[in-house]
Amino acid sequence: QVQLVESGGGLVQAGGSLRLSCAASGRTFSDYAMGWFRQAPGKEREFVAAISKSGGRTDYSDSVKVRFTISRDNAKNTVYLQMNSLKPEDTAVYYCGAKTTEYLTVYTRLKSYDYWGQGTQVTVSS
Repeated sequence: QVQLVESGGGLVQAGGSLRLSCAASGRTFSDYAMGWFRQAPGKEREFVAAISKSGGRTDYSDSVKVRFTISRDNAKNTVYLQMNSLKPEDTAVYYCGAKTTEYLTVYTRLKSYDYWGQGTQVTVSS
């Protein structure tokens, strides 16, 4: 198993930036593809960004492409989400997920993920 702990959320004005971190512990971090998802009040959890276990491949939802960047540091067992040009509609609880895989691919489906963190709140004021 792997345990995931997100951090870095907070309150920011529209146009601002935040960097979320997700620290993993337990098993070998480089065995997992990672992803970020978010859930706004009254809405389903939705895909934001994903990265392969080597970090060589990434994917983004259309709503965050160009503004957000996912990265990982396998030596630090951490995945990051750099969020720039934030908008009020980015307000949500952000979750990181881990997917056990032997493949160098990314996963964008919620049900693909095996483990989840507890989430971190991001609030963007207008």
